Amino acid sequence: MDVNGTVAEGFEPVREAFVRNFETLGERGASVAVYREGQQVVDLWAGTKDIDGTTPWEHGTAQVVRSATKGTAAAVLLLLHQRGQLDLDAPVGHYWPEFKARGKERVLVRHVLNHRAGLPVLDHPLTPEQALDPLRGPAAVAAQAPVWEPGTDHGYHALTYGWMLDELVRRVTGQGAGEWLAAQITGPLGLDLWLGLPESEAHRVGRAGRVEGPEPTGGLRARPKRSVTEAYEDPASLTRRAFAAITPFPEQNDPAYRAAALPATNAIATADGLARFYATLIGDTAGASRLFTPETVELARAEESAGPDRVLVVGTRFGLGYMLHGSASPFLTPGSFGHPGRGGALGFADPESGIAFGYVTNGFRKTVTADPRAQGLVRAVRQALGL
Repeated sequence: MDVNGTVAEGFEPVREAFVRNFETLGERGASVAVYREGQQVVDLWAGTKDIDGTTPWEHGTAQVVRSATKGTAAAVLLLLHQRGQLDLDAPVGHYWPEFKARGKERVLVRHVLNHRAGLPVLDHPLTPEQALDPLRGPAAVAAQAPVWEPGTDHGYHALTYGWMLDELVRRVTGQGAGEWLAAQITGPLGLDLWLGLPESEAHRVGRAGRVEGPEPTGGLRARPKRSVTEAYEDPASLTRRAFAAITPFPEQNDPAYRAAALPATNAIATADGLARFYATLIGDTAGASRLFTPETVELARAEESAGPDRVLVVGTRFGLGYMLHGSASPFLTPGSFGHPGRGGALGFADPESGIAFGYVTNGFRKTVTADPRAQGLVRAVRQALGL
């Protein structure tokens, strides 16, 4: 396996784990980056740019990161709160009056971020064309009744999370979340991370697809326990309905899908862009001051929701906009916060160790949270740190 890039002294286990992903876990093309105290210590890439092609993956090749998008989008709301422009404990309807319809008056901004809004499904799913319209998704959520009393329980808002977040940003700033992210964070920092891919960068993005591999050992498994399997097979379950809020799901290699901004699902990033994003949330990086104050870091990672998830049907833990370290989504240490992408991608930060991590791939597997390729890399980082 021809692996390109560098690792700092002591981080050789990450390179070894990256090679194993190709040799034993069916990896086709991928990259991984790690920062420690704002300095890059791992930058590796290998394989092919396209899952079904032969063009080599290059430094700067990017991929769609699916739900790892949620962690980047959450930073927008938390920074608006940090700047005094948004109150996390205000009703969503304070900023978005139309949202108050059908019993949603008590849904708070924090409920959007901690998956307690009670709105993971749409009674009338959107078509792919409708979903790419920045007005249709928010309008559909505004017209939806909660499926549980908001604030009383949690369940993963797989797609509706993005429409609620996007409309809140638009009502507060006049810009969608992707525009605000580009203007305030990724553009000024020069990050290879986009929520709404510019045409000028389209040539860098590889073609993604499904891959098979050995059964994972954690999280939501390729052969999960019966209750999880039944939830995904039952068209009436919250699980199926949450992931079917867009039906059928858009083709993720479609240029129109990549150019749209869906803050739950379609950010595109390099591993370095994702890792450096998290590095800058928790500390200074080369040429950039930290984005989150210590108080905002604690908001991101303080447990807001924990236990059986009404959508994912396993125990999950959430802070405000971020998944937290746990059995369903293991990160580096109990203090880590971040977000996986279904089938592969992962980004997170660990403030105590100063580690920020990013992994992207063109091969999506059946895993929902804890992909074995990403987990092998995380274990290697843990080994390198002696944790």
